[in-house]
Amino acid sequence: MPLPRWTAAGALAVLAALILTALPGQTDVRAGGTLAAGSAPSPALGEDIAYNVYLPARYDRDNARHPVLYLLHGRGDTMQAWTRVKTTLDDMIRTRRIPPVIAVMPDAPWSERGNWYVDSRHTGGDLPGRPVETALTRDLIAHVDATYRTAPIRQARLVGGYSMGGAGALRFALAHQDLFGAAAVLSPAVYTPLPPADSSARDHGAFGKDGARFSDEVYRELNYPALLPELDPDLPVRLFVAVGDDEYANPGPADARHDLDFESAALYNAVRRSPAISAQLRVLDGGHDWTVWSPAFEQAMAELGPGLSTTPPTGLPAPLHGTPATDWAGGVAAHADGSLTVGYAASGPVNGQPHAGRLDAVVARTGTWTRQLGTAADERLYGLAPLPDGGVLAAGYTKGDLDGRHAGNATDDAFVARLDANGEVRWLTQFGAPGAADRLYGLAAAPDGGAYVAGYTKGALDGPNAGDKDAIVARLTPGGEMAWIRQYGGPGEDKAAGIAAGATTVYLTGSATAALPGTSALGGLDGWIAAYSTDGARTWAATTGGAGDDRLNAVTVTTAGLAVATGVSAGDALTVAYTASGRRRWEHTLATPSADEGAAVTPLPGGEVAVAGYTRGRVGVQAGGADVLTLRLDARGEQRAATQLGTARDDAVDPFAEPNLYAATTASGRVAVSGLTYGAPEGGDAPGNGDVFLATVPG
Repeated sequence: MPLPRWTAAGALAVLAALILTALPGQTDVRAGGTLAAGSAPSPALGEDIAYNVYLPARYDRDNARHPVLYLLHGRGDTMQAWTRVKTTLDDMIRTRRIPPVIAVMPDAPWSERGNWYVDSRHTGGDLPGRPVETALTRDLIAHVDATYRTAPIRQARLVGGYSMGGAGALRFALAHQDLFGAAAVLSPAVYTPLPPADSSARDHGAFGKDGARFSDEVYRELNYPALLPELDPDLPVRLFVAVGDDEYANPGPADARHDLDFESAALYNAVRRSPAISAQLRVLDGGHDWTVWSPAFEQAMAELGPGLSTTPPTGLPAPLHGTPATDWAGGVAAHADGSLTVGYAASGPVNGQPHAGRLDAVVARTGTWTRQLGTAADERLYGLAPLPDGGVLAAGYTKGDLDGRHAGNATDDAFVARLDANGEVRWLTQFGAPGAADRLYGLAAAPDGGAYVAGYTKGALDGPNAGDKDAIVARLTPGGEMAWIRQYGGPGEDKAAGIAAGATTVYLTGSATAALPGTSALGGLDGWIAAYSTDGARTWAATTGGAGDDRLNAVTVTTAGLAVATGVSAGDALTVAYTASGRRRWEHTLATPSADEGAAVTPLPGGEVAVAGYTRGRVGVQAGGADVLTLRLDARGEQRAATQLGTARDDAVDPFAEPNLYAATTASGRVAVSGLTYGAPEGGDAPGNGDVFLATVPG
């Protein structure tokens, strides 16, 4: 019998009778959880919704709130079908692969069990349509939240289903983003653009209209291609799609694309292009049965379960800084009076300042003044540093004539500017090799009010260029004159990204594609740290990482005199500490199954440091794609605290997956973090196309 007409209700009922041995409210002594039966009143249906419920072990002994799984059965099946996953849930909870969850398994008998979990418009007397979608997404959820210890937030709800239930789970997740944050879509009976002629989706009235059991118009309206353009990217949905490789093969060549393995791949390739969805696809060995659905459910829970949370994510505060066009973060400085200065590159006028063209450098003291610096070309900021008099240093690069002394410049030139406490520019120094690219990525204030800067040159600023790009470090006087500049490079591409100044030593960090003088290549991209005396003599250098790609993005000097650098090694956030003589003191790695990277580091009292970066994994409660990550490490490199915050979209990284984030310790001991975001802040709007946030977190 062809798959679209297939049902296994009888066999599943027998199996379920063996599994569902516990009476309502009793504990199954063979495992940790409890299975019970319940019913929910449904005003939409005018009758109760029957369901089975799984309660995790110790549910009756604690007061904790739990995430909820809503599990939808296939056509012709009953609520007993899903009870077989009890053992899987017990196992995964006991081994802490997922948090303790409640699982609700509703019965869906309407339209003679072919309701497809939608609100039917069919009015035929033989199979009258019922508002099944409304009943389950409104009435059942309201009952569950009122009856059990749940968290009534989308981050705490997952909907799953197989076959017709897979189609229902997909429909619920996309049409009700406010209710569900994740969906396990197993062998989904979804067809595009319309079901094949012999599909049971045409028979039961679910997609009917008036007296007709099936309407092309209704089906298209309710199917996922119509939902995708309407999705809200600020309510992200995580999808896990799985299907067997031995699905029923439609005999007609014209219907080959309606084989469910084909349709599942088409679904995956459609949803993964939506900015509101992150999706996974698995093809398992087996057909349209539990040989696929049992392992697929376990894999889905392993992927989606750890992201379930009864606590909503921590968002970014409003307001954001920027324009409706593209903007980039460029630094943050904390002042002794408690005020903050934020820097960024803006694509338009900010706070009434004139826009010179393309990207301008913007320096703004929160709540007081804004200064916009620019030419008709691009300007980017890559660091701010506070000065004792309340002023601020800013550094970056310009493609134009920013200081009025470089007419005709069309390549990247480095620049450093000093602004006073009122935002007036006291001096601006532009420098670089003629006709070559020169950029600054790091900035530190010198004790006398001058500046140390770090970056790269493709030219020759201190002797010949050793390779493609050479790292540079330079000292500027309090008046903005160049005191000295040093070029440091090997045969590859070398960049300096971070710089910090101690009492007698200046530390430089970056990346290199080949061995630098005084170091050995480790393989791939290497992270490195080098020490210089205050008069520009290099005293030692070291590489860090492994055979893969590594880099050190930032460095600071702790109150105990250690140089602490942070970056990435093999996809994990790496932080390392060195003594003034170049001996490695400690190393800390934060690793999730996804990408993590340190971008900024700032000193805290007692020799501790705060590290800021990004994670695509879960350190706290995941907000979206890349989230802001902060760590507090003690004087020995032990992790004392970690926070995760962000929006539903990418934060702290740019479109090239490189970090765009800065941090500074405030006068009160908190940590100010500023970076790029593509999302919306809590309680506010986003100007759009990439904006700059400013947040403070505990030190």
